Amino acid sequence: MGDISAGELAMGVAVMCVGAAAWAMGGWHSGVRRAQSLLAGGGVVGTGPPEWRHLAGGLRRINERWRAEWWALVAGLVLAVLGASVLPVVVGAAGVPVLRRVLLAGRARRERERRGDAVIALCGTLAGEVRAGRQPGEALLRAARDSGGLGDAQAAVLAAARFGGDVPGVLSAAARQSGAEGLLGLAACWRVAVDRGAGLAAGLDRLEGALRAERDQRADLRAQLAGARSTAVMLAGLPALGLLLGAALGADPLHVLLHTGAGLGCLLIGGLLEGAGMWWALRIVRGAETT
Repeated sequence: MGDISAGELAMGVAVMCVGAAAWAMGGWHSGVRRAQSLLAGGGVVGTGPPEWRHLAGGLRRINERWRAEWWALVAGLVLAVLGASVLPVVVGAAGVPVLRRVLLAGRARRERERRGDAVIALCGTLAGEVRAGRQPGEALLRAARDSGGLGDAQAAVLAAARFGGDVPGVLSAAARQSGAEGLLGLAACWRVAVDRGAGLAAGLDRLEGALRAERDQRADLRAQLAGARSTAVMLAGLPALGLLLGAALGADPLHVLLHTGAGLGCLLIGGLLEGAGMWWALRIVRGAETT
């Protein structure tokens, strides 16, 4: 979701739940002192909380070992212990595939953007090689190795360029890769230059400019929509903040939500409304990105 990934959101919820558990069992400092007394091994027991950079480093190492989507299950386990109910575990387990799908979609989007940048670099490098006096085939070999813009189809394209094959046809096939749509323009420039003797470098310059302008336009739109994404994420986290405030006031909101009929009804309706609101907000953002 914008600058905040689903894994970071789930990890933040888990950290908040752990903090609430430590506070409920007598305070964070007392929990730290008990752990130090158990693990000190006869040494001097330290006082006070650990340094935050050490805690952040430990959480970072845990996040590197765990796949990010499993933090949903961790949060569910913590809430299950605090609320003495199995329902949070079920919800956390159900959230694992949802978070995995969100993470995979974000990874695919970043890969698509990287491939698009590589295609732009390929066009610019190829134009420079052609201006330097190299033949198109040799220039494509050098530009492809320097930029990596051909992706998985690099071997096929370079073989066609080296042995006089159908380079535009192979480039058109390579353009089916996500983010490599600009290779269609490269194939058209190559075909026009070979068939009609037009200047390949000039066409590549225009193609690079068009692809770069399109990329900058998408980046500008994404920057304008970052505020909407952040607002949606913040609103999604307000129920967790409400639970923490209720626990701080001594209202025991987890018991009410998980062990009473009215609480379960509120939890169900609130969860449905929360999910519908997040889906609608993200749908609006995606619609703005695709227009």
